[in-house]
Amino acid sequence: MTATDTSQSRKRPARAPKPQGQWKVDGKEPLNANEVFKQEDDALNVRSRILEKYSKEGFSSIEESDLMGRFRWMGLYTQRRQGLGARATSDLSDLELADEYFMMRVRVDGREISTEALRVLAGISTEFARGTADITNRQNLQLHWVDIKNVPEIWRRLESIGFETTEACGDCTRGYLNSPVAGVAADEIIDPTPYLQEMHDRVVGNPEYSNLPRKFKTAATGHPSLDVVHEINDVSFVGVEHPELGPGFDLWVGGGLSTVAHFAVRLGVFVPPERAADVYEGVVSIFRDYGYRRLRNKARLKFLMKDWGPEKFREILETEYLDSPLPDGPAPEYSGQRGDHSGVHKQKDGRFYVGATAVVGRVSGETLAKVADLAEQAGSKRIKFTPHQKIIILDVAEDKVDALVEGLVDLGLPVYPGPFTRVGMACTGIEYCKLSFVETKEKARTVLDELDKRFEGEVIDPPISVHLNGCPNSCARIQTADIGLKGQLIEGDTPGFQVHLGGSLAGDNVPEGEFGQSVRGFKVPADDLTDYVEKVVRNFLDDRSEGETFAKWSRRAEEEKLK
Repeated sequence: MTATDTSQSRKRPARAPKPQGQWKVDGKEPLNANEVFKQEDDALNVRSRILEKYSKEGFSSIEESDLMGRFRWMGLYTQRRQGLGARATSDLSDLELADEYFMMRVRVDGREISTEALRVLAGISTEFARGTADITNRQNLQLHWVDIKNVPEIWRRLESIGFETTEACGDCTRGYLNSPVAGVAADEIIDPTPYLQEMHDRVVGNPEYSNLPRKFKTAATGHPSLDVVHEINDVSFVGVEHPELGPGFDLWVGGGLSTVAHFAVRLGVFVPPERAADVYEGVVSIFRDYGYRRLRNKARLKFLMKDWGPEKFREILETEYLDSPLPDGPAPEYSGQRGDHSGVHKQKDGRFYVGATAVVGRVSGETLAKVADLAEQAGSKRIKFTPHQKIIILDVAEDKVDALVEGLVDLGLPVYPGPFTRVGMACTGIEYCKLSFVETKEKARTVLDELDKRFEGEVIDPPISVHLNGCPNSCARIQTADIGLKGQLIEGDTPGFQVHLGGSLAGDNVPEGEFGQSVRGFKVPADDLTDYVEKVVRNFLDDRSEGETFAKWSRRAEEEKLK
């Protein structure tokens, strides 16, 4: 036997690839504890136990697999136990961190909220949530301090106004984003609202789609400002005008942030409006059937898209899940408008909509009730939340605009905020979140307000976004902010932030998005945050070339100017 023969004979046989938990490839045998509990009992079934048992017998009666698992499908997470320091986030288990109260997430799905409905939401906040109410960057409303005993009455009131908490969290199709000016904007290409409703009706609360590998995020817009952060959703329908087929949607799939960020990719298809729900159901089904389930940190649709690519994804969608192929279609054209809809804008019917900033999303039940009063005084019955933590009042008569603007300012909801407050964002933070290491809401509010004062009178256009996140999960979209701040402990137990610079999305006055880049080895103590942001912004203003954005500058600037 030659040396070559000996070498070949000693080669180990190739290992079979590990199953990834893809139902259509590997079968449905669960490969981790999370998949086990989802298969043991459909998470939607926990609703009846909440109504019939847990709400009557109290917190101590809740089974752990429901408390830490299935409750999410009903929009309920245990909130962080008060008095725990930041170190507890990494030292204690989820169960040890948990309080006997819940965060409740109300699905809004980008729909309009009547003034009557807003008062119901306000009443739930004041009666059952200690006045808490946060508008999220997914257009939802988040409440805290919810007692399990009050959940049935909260649900009854929500259902009376057409809202729900079903699948607001969990491994399912979470709340949808819709253009907050859908149906009223003068330059709208198509109103996605009826098509999103059909998607919702087919999928949400349907046991066929209640066990997905991980969470699944949906967005749709027909507005040329691209106002629903379509690049970072699992699936997005973006309004376009086909040269032969008329208005419809461009399809984007596979976006998401968290610790491994991916932009969604275009499939290159044109989705006629009447086929939108079929296409949506097909994309959700692909995720259910082919999504990776073995490892939780690889179970988002973005990882499947990375491995398949848009060509294969389109082929599987068209051949296995649709009854006919989709035509090729054009890409959306960005209008250059900011997609947050701050300020006063004319509607296509001649009336106006007014966009006010709920600073970092924090409001209260009392504030929401007063917004309903102001809207009615301005002749409006309709309100929208936005993906940028703002409130829009629709249908305002021209002679009522000034009084409405003044009233909103008095409520702490500026219509023309300073540039930093306008585009700032913050997640829930350590106040209530079990994953967080730092306080975010009040820190962001004070930092943004102080930056507006320090730069008063200076032209910062486009405004520079500062986003604060309490942990690596990017609920505040830190990778797509000009200045993204990821909370962590530094130098022992000092709360601070890792810095990411240069992120953007297409609705940020740029034609396409880019992810921010971390500043190597650099962290900022929370107490020094305002001074740091001021310093790096002044470096930008002093050093930028004509027309250069902060994102572009941050990629070419010398490292010392970024620290």
